[in-house]
Amino acid sequence: MSRNVIFKSYDQDQLSLLPPSYDDLVPINHPVRIVNRIIDHVDISSLEKGYKGGGTSSYHSRMLLKIIIYSYLRNLYSSRKIEQALYENIHVMWLSRQSKPDHNTINDFRSKRLQKHLKKIFHKVVVLLAEEGVLSLKDIFVDGTKIEVNANRYTFVLGKSIKTSKDRIKKQLKELWFYVEKVYKEEQKTPNQPDFEVISSDKIEATINSINEALQGKEIDKKVKQKLNYAKKNWPQNMTKYEKQEAILKERNSYSKTDLDATFMRMKDDHMQNGQLKPAYNLQASTNNQYLTNYTLAQTTADTTTADTTTLKDHLTNHIESYHQIPETLTADAGYGSEENYTDLEDKEITAYVKYNYFHKEQQDLKKGKINPFHPDQLHYNKEMDIYYCPMGQEMTNIGSYKKKTKNGFEQELHRYQAQNCKGCPLRSLCHKSKSNRIIERNYNLIRLKSKARTLLTSQKGIAKRKQRCWDVKAVFGNIKQNMNFKRFMLRGIDKVNVEIGLIAMAHNLKKYSLAS
Repeated sequence: MSRNVIFKSYDQDQLSLLPPSYDDLVPINHPVRIVNRIIDHVDISSLEKGYKGGGTSSYHSRMLLKIIIYSYLRNLYSSRKIEQALYENIHVMWLSRQSKPDHNTINDFRSKRLQKHLKKIFHKVVVLLAEEGVLSLKDIFVDGTKIEVNANRYTFVLGKSIKTSKDRIKKQLKELWFYVEKVYKEEQKTPNQPDFEVISSDKIEATINSINEALQGKEIDKKVKQKLNYAKKNWPQNMTKYEKQEAILKERNSYSKTDLDATFMRMKDDHMQNGQLKPAYNLQASTNNQYLTNYTLAQTTADTTTADTTTLKDHLTNHIESYHQIPETLTADAGYGSEENYTDLEDKEITAYVKYNYFHKEQQDLKKGKINPFHPDQLHYNKEMDIYYCPMGQEMTNIGSYKKKTKNGFEQELHRYQAQNCKGCPLRSLCHKSKSNRIIERNYNLIRLKSKARTLLTSQKGIAKRKQRCWDVKAVFGNIKQNMNFKRFMLRGIDKVNVEIGLIAMAHNLKKYSLAS
């Protein structure tokens, strides 16, 4: 027996007795409601004060902030796609209350109006989340990751190239002056030699003029004359260009021509992990319970292997200034384990679970019983006499100490000890490869700080912290780069990029909070 098929009513021309409400179409626990509620509780009066009175009415800053944060939460980063969502996405339409700002308004608000205010708004949101008990500001995990910028990968300026070019000009100037001296030597005269140590565009021009005056009326080699004409025409303006480039570089060793604030860094983003040089910023992040509590952008150099080392102090200072409180504990990997960072953390009375270089190798060697008796750490030290003893029992006396500064300006004190006579020692080939008697250097402050770090890291709490760091801060980077598909900034310039990463950080936090609610 066949049955009649019954379809549900479908009539596109059917009118509703009452107009539908967007509120009925948005579930109670939907993330868009979380964004709406959290931003409604945040004070944004400083942002609102930036508007000038008069003229036509402006879109409400709170509404624009909500739709941009929610769009980032839904992986919509383009201002044009956000504009499209205002016409098509029911949740964005509910959030905007059917306001429809165009992409220019959205982009202007994001890149200009939020520049000085978003970081403060982000911290206020974090404080709200902390008050609700989902995160803590007393216990933070720190790590860094590099994110590529919206810039040409092949148009860059290298500090080394500038130095090479300047040295070449200096060398050629000296060669031209040596020619002048050679000409005057025949007349037994010695012209006044210019200063070649510090050269500038003005000095180069003055030196070339002096050379031309000295050679006036003399028989000049044709090649020298051509070189002088070329030098007068090109070298001063080239030097002016190099000086401008150095002013942009500052402490960096490279920058992109299409984003002057970006630095070329090694990016391990291909399947071979071979470290390609690309323009990027080094994102430093603090997390707790997989929530971002603070972020800063660093312009580290491309050739350093410990790019994170010099960023911790500024990142931590920013955290303290933002929340007006010092964290009780800080956990980080070996990239941050420097004497300067340990000292700074100790001065701030922060318990630092921060690994140092070779910490893992040291622990593995201890488990396997591999101890190098020739390593300076294994040599016996007589503190009263300030003497080390080599494996053969020979005294290594103190031959002096000296101070040196790191690239970051931190001063270190090192003490040197030398053996009396290594000649004929049967262990010499195993002990050292120096042609003279063995010399060791000891940094007692760093030794003390490493010993303190080792005790903390190998404690039961330290082991737990090290394990938690892997799934706490690394998971945040994984979510941003893979789930949110944010692998490249869209805006240019460090001020605008700071806004962009702030929106990403806020979207990450609110998305996680909505999932946990």
